[in-house]
Amino acid sequence: MIAYLSGTIQKILEKKIILNVSGVGYLVTVPASMIFTLEEGKSLELYIHTAVREDDISLYGLPSADSIKFFNQLISVQGIGPKMATDMMSLPSDSIKNAIVQGDTATLTSIPGVGKKIAERLITELKDKIEMTSNGAFPQHTKGSLKKENDEAIDALLGLGYQRNEIVRRLKEVPEKIQKTEDIIRYFLQNS
Repeated sequence: MIAYLSGTIQKILEKKIILNVSGVGYLVTVPASMIFTLEEGKSLELYIHTAVREDDISLYGLPSADSIKFFNQLISVQGIGPKMATDMMSLPSDSIKNAIVQGDTATLTSIPGVGKKIAERLITELKDKIEMTSNGAFPQHTKGSLKKENDEAIDALLGLGYQRNEIVRRLKEVPEKIQKTEDIIRYFLQNS
């Protein structure tokens, strides 16, 4: 089974990319929100879920070990396959986790393809398995708390599909002179 790939983005397709790893092109399905942050020719690391069926082998890629772990939790629920889980991962995973932990079926059923029965199954089966960092709060910045001006940038980056831990880690690298939300986001995207 393939669990991790690191290579260059050869081609960006709708919901999929071709990742060139040492001359071999892997077709990997990624969340739609991630597609908008990628550029052909750039390097990319992905954690992979390999789905094997009788007539197909498909790869599903996510940007972090935490996100692939949550993806695997989602597909462990009856009625949720890798395609639906990938669509779900286009939303900020913390909002999905919060909805599961709080038993919020209304939020879960607002996700395309998730009906009331699947939402209830998600809550029943995953409520006690979901790991949150301080109940969804950001871990504290080692150099002090995160600046208030970062809040808008953080929300925007979550909306693009980045994971909280990755955002916080990268924001630590933003030079002090960069203060505006747009500049923070630009710096993050250019250096991710």
